[in-house]
Amino acid sequence: DPIHNGHLVAASEVASAFDLDEVIFVPTGSPYLKDNVTPAEHRYLMTVIATASNPRFKVSRIDIDREGPTYTVDTLADMQGLYPDAELVFISGADAIAQISAWKNADQLWDLAHFVAVSRPGHKLTVPDAPEGAISKLEIPALAISSTDIRARVQTGKPVWYLVSDGVVQYIAKNHLYGQND
Repeated sequence: DPIHNGHLVAASEVASAFDLDEVIFVPTGSPYLKDNVTPAEHRYLMTVIATASNPRFKVSRIDIDREGPTYTVDTLADMQGLYPDAELVFISGADAIAQISAWKNADQLWDLAHFVAVSRPGHKLTVPDAPEGAISKLEIPALAISSTDIRARVQTGKPVWYLVSDGVVQYIAKNHLYGQND
């Protein structure tokens, strides 16, 4: 929040490394672990804008349109229902994947998808409760970009060009997102 070029590079690299037919971005509806997030509709539209030029990328409203807090186990179960013949791959940052044991119904997650933890080079990942082979790690140099830093840059009037796609830069400005008065 916001989607940035590091996310796009990571998705593209994972798609290539794992020979994925498509990557479906799923903006969270109501994240249960985060406060002060940008409204879901803005996050959805920024994701649509950022991914529009890559034919392999799609965006789903599955979490945004679901009532209540967003839990990965529900998202994956719903995606499995929509794509019963697909082998699901869940892509997330290694920092988030490292906490997977604390996620709702964590023991059920392993049957729903293979997990890919993307990280900056040199990042260590330990998930002691994960079954053997359930998580793959992929180092992505472009992940030095941070959504937290992007929000701070916008708030202090610093440029975010080339950190996020041009369309997302314009969307943030037009909708006064992450500004000092927000």
